[in-house]
Amino acid sequence: MKPLAEMADAVLRCADGREKTALSRGFAARWQAARKAGETPQIGTASPPLHPARPDAPELLSPRDVPRRRPGTPEGRIALLHAVAHIELNAVDLHWDIIARFTDTKLPMGFYDDWVKAADEESKHFNLMCDCLEAAGSFYGALPAHAGMWRAAEDTVDDLMGRLAVVPMVLEARGLDVTPGMIEVFKRAKDSGVVAALETIYAEEVAHVAYGSKWFHFLCGRFDEDPKERFHALVRHYFHGDLKPPFNEEKRAEAGIPPDFYWPLTAQD
Repeated sequence: MKPLAEMADAVLRCADGREKTALSRGFAARWQAARKAGETPQIGTASPPLHPARPDAPELLSPRDVPRRRPGTPEGRIALLHAVAHIELNAVDLHWDIIARFTDTKLPMGFYDDWVKAADEESKHFNLMCDCLEAAGSFYGALPAHAGMWRAAEDTVDDLMGRLAVVPMVLEARGLDVTPGMIEVFKRAKDSGVVAALETIYAEEVAHVAYGSKWFHFLCGRFDEDPKERFHALVRHYFHGDLKPPFNEEKRAEAGIPPDFYWPLTAQD
């Protein structure tokens, strides 16, 4: 089996979404089988690209230029599914990137177990959203998408604690806030297939946020830093703007992020 960092790099360099996720899931299965057999596979090293390979479509636009559509219409619901698919594809790359990029930091094998599992699940989530789009007569790439998704990765390219703070603990935690509302949109539309897919995503994303919190606290302990103070400093440094309520406090707590981590980062009147 190739070293894990080399497998991560191969995923990042694959452009097509379905091919990327097939590669991702295959590598994850190999890793998980080796770990289940009691092996300690080699992590190795890699030189991952600053930006992952991407298909020619969708066209990537500035966030302000992405057309807004009302979710009460079929076209609006397709746009919502497309946006989620785009987020999930970026998440696949973000989780493999954290594996490939920070191999100079000595970390327990459990760190790699967690992010391989997260990357595998994000790959499943992307495919679920693509299946839903295709069932609705569309496909990933049919609409323009947000070009800012990779900015957090660029900003934290040499800061593992910053990456953990901003990607799982801010951006993915935001997914816990907004997904219940999306589920309600598709319940009202009586689209049980999309509801089931989004409920799967919602349940599994809690663990991804929890991995971020767990390893952020682990590194704070290693460096004898106060986790809350360090989190606030990193988010203020790397995240562009204030955190916006409402927050899903129950699911955030389940993922190991208490309210005093995020409420102080909201806009203060």
